[in-house]
Amino acid sequence: MLVVAAQGLLIGALARADSDFRLTSPAFNPGAPIPTNFSCTAGDHSPALAWSGAPAGTKSFALIVEDPDAPMGTFVHWVVFNLPAGASGIATDAPKTPRLADGATQGSNGMGAIGYKGPCPPPGKTHHYHFELFALDTTLEVPPAVDAASLRAAMQNHVKASAELVGTFER
Repeated sequence: MLVVAAQGLLIGALARADSDFRLTSPAFNPGAPIPTNFSCTAGDHSPALAWSGAPAGTKSFALIVEDPDAPMGTFVHWVVFNLPAGASGIATDAPKTPRLADGATQGSNGMGAIGYKGPCPPPGKTHHYHFELFALDTTLEVPPAVDAASLRAAMQNHVKASAELVGTFER
């Protein structure tokens, strides 16, 4: 857990602060609740995401979605990498397959499965879900089903900028 946190800090420190690089979702506003249809209680459908303002020289994007409020430590909900440089979003309900239609690759979530795992916190406490998008200066040579920690290690020295969207969920 500390290794992941340290890697996250290092990646954040290496990323260029770029206020033009933004990550949004038509499904929820920053800091607002994530709709139930994107949770474990309604089929684990992934929300649509959109981004803009990537820095010049971006060769690919990577996305990591995490819940730092999980009782057993940070839980990884989604890992996607090698999203094409020309991409500006991910459509809702991404298939739970290693490869997406645009050529991007999905890694393993905290359950060890490929694809998005929706919010599913224990009842009674609001959790925060961090959708973090990284603009990279390369495409990554990592195996499909890579976990978030290994992806962060592969991204070292390749992050040009990052953008974050945080949503909440409570059962």
